[in-house]
Amino acid sequence: MLSFIARRVLAALGTLVLSSVLVFLAVQALPGDVATQVLGKDATPDAVAALREKLALDQPAWERYADWIGGALHGDFGSSLVSGKTVGGEVGMYLSNSALIALVTVLFAVTGSIVLGILAGLYRDRWPDHLISTVSLIGMSVPEFVVATVLVLCFSVALPWFPAVVLYGPEASVGRLMPAVWLPALALAIVMAAYIVRMARTSVIDVMASEYVTTARLKGLSTWRVVTRHALPSALLPTLHVIALNVAWLAGGVAVVENVFNYPGIGKLMLSSVQNRDLPVIQAIALISAVVYVVCNLAADLGAMALNPKLRTRGRTR
Repeated sequence: MLSFIARRVLAALGTLVLSSVLVFLAVQALPGDVATQVLGKDATPDAVAALREKLALDQPAWERYADWIGGALHGDFGSSLVSGKTVGGEVGMYLSNSALIALVTVLFAVTGSIVLGILAGLYRDRWPDHLISTVSLIGMSVPEFVVATVLVLCFSVALPWFPAVVLYGPEASVGRLMPAVWLPALALAIVMAAYIVRMARTSVIDVMASEYVTTARLKGLSTWRVVTRHALPSALLPTLHVIALNVAWLAGGVAVVENVFNYPGIGKLMLSSVQNRDLPVIQAIALISAVVYVVCNLAADLGAMALNPKLRTRGRTR
């Protein structure tokens, strides 16, 4: 078990190192000169050269990468080229607002999709299965920004229950942002849950047809006990990785939805940073997204190990 965990952790660290290199190279490969972009076209050559020296753009790429990753390991991502604030503080402020949406989305999407997937699997080829499968297929086919627009038309225009856009800045308190969280979270949850429902349904159908579930039924166990005690742990194994991928997908999906609602989250900061060529902020957001993706997959692997006795005892049987 310890060797399994060690291999997964080492693989995660290797993925993070490779991701940091790719993020740095991709940002550095963006067209145009950063110093000219920041100072404007009317800037003098001396001013551009001074800014390039200040940003260390005149140094070799490997030295800039070493300085950047060394600072990132200590939480220092540099300063924003636009606002002049520390990147860590600015990204952290926007990231906390996005985390509010992500938390509500995960709670609704994961809990609801697992329940719906189990119901669809237990009532295979009956009306609950047809209804849930049809709705989930629609959710998989429609982009999140379309879902967000439809929700605005329904629950902000036709039924003015929730605000259509957020009028507060990133410094707004949780109490002010909460009324505007529900529609973005619902839009993301609908798209996210569709994939989890499909996987949970397939897993439940496969597990319910297995021999050990048939044996449990022959022993006279109730359907509820068979599902919760025998079928559900095995059905969750393949579903965990789909959940991890969809939670990691929130890092990108939230960017689109946040801009539909003008929500002051990490997605809005990312788009504005790309438009303004704020390279330190772009690099920090990209690296944080990679960390979220790796951590989610690592958590899925460890969760699979906890649910699968074969993985826990693999080392003992050798």
